[in-house]
Amino acid sequence: MATTPVPKKILARQHEITADFLKALDRHLDDLLQHKVLDMMEIRDFAGQLHIHPTHLSNTIKLTTGRAPCDFFEERIMKIAKDMLRSSNISVAEIAAELTFDPSNFTKFFKRFEGVTPKQYREQVLIKQYEQVD
Repeated sequence: MATTPVPKKILARQHEITADFLKALDRHLDDLLQHKVLDMMEIRDFAGQLHIHPTHLSNTIKLTTGRAPCDFFEERIMKIAKDMLRSSNISVAEIAAELTFDPSNFTKFFKRFEGVTPKQYREQVLIKQYEQVD
């Protein structure tokens, strides 16, 4: 059975939706860190900004990248959290609050992706920095 090729216009739109989502995600996280917004957006909020259905947004991103939208969200949150743990002395609880988590859920979230708690991660970073000085 022959398959019908997907028209280039549809492929271009799928990539446009994906690019727009990633830009909106980065913009939202920047706004969150600058205290311009107080709550973390959800996929349905991004879909609303893009004037499409949340299922369509999710399916399109999966189709064009092979990954779910939440993967990009989690990846970026982890990058921000790791940067904050490495480059500042603010407490883990304050970092959690900045990222709209309560401390317990932030620790669970972080450990799920990194394999260690935020405190352990920070300690590992400090040990590596200390060893490089010697």
